[in-house]
Amino acid sequence: MSMIPSVFGGRRSNILDPFSLDVWDPFQDTSAREASAIASTRVDWKETPEAHVFNVDLPGLKKEEVKVEVEDGRVLQISGERSREQEQKDDRWHRVERSTGKFMRRFRLPENANMDEIRAAMENGVLTITVPKVEEKKPEIKSIQISG
Repeated sequence: MSMIPSVFGGRRSNILDPFSLDVWDPFQDTSAREASAIASTRVDWKETPEAHVFNVDLPGLKKEEVKVEVEDGRVLQISGERSREQEQKDDRWHRVERSTGKFMRRFRLPENANMDEIRAAMENGVLTITVPKVEEKKPEIKSIQISG
């Protein structure tokens, strides 16, 4: 276990995970606030016997502000933008902790993902993406009668 705390919001990501393609380029010209928006988009990915299910925390966003796409055949991409609140001339801010800016998360889907049946729904600030699994073909067994 690493003794170094994660700078990306408390959860450690496994860089050796072949399915994780979190997009963050430290050499890209982004502000710390934008990098925080990318890194703080929380995603849970679970596998059930029937599907891969992604739950993404997107509080305060509408479904029109989020895009779910599949690129390069097997890469699920979730992106959007959290807009900055309009400031009034006489507003006096005491604290700003909520992230604003663009965010994007990418995940390489396994071979058993049914790319034609992906569904997404958004409820109470949680985006749920369901990627059904392709039904495994069971080997056909044919009995051969033995003569003699």
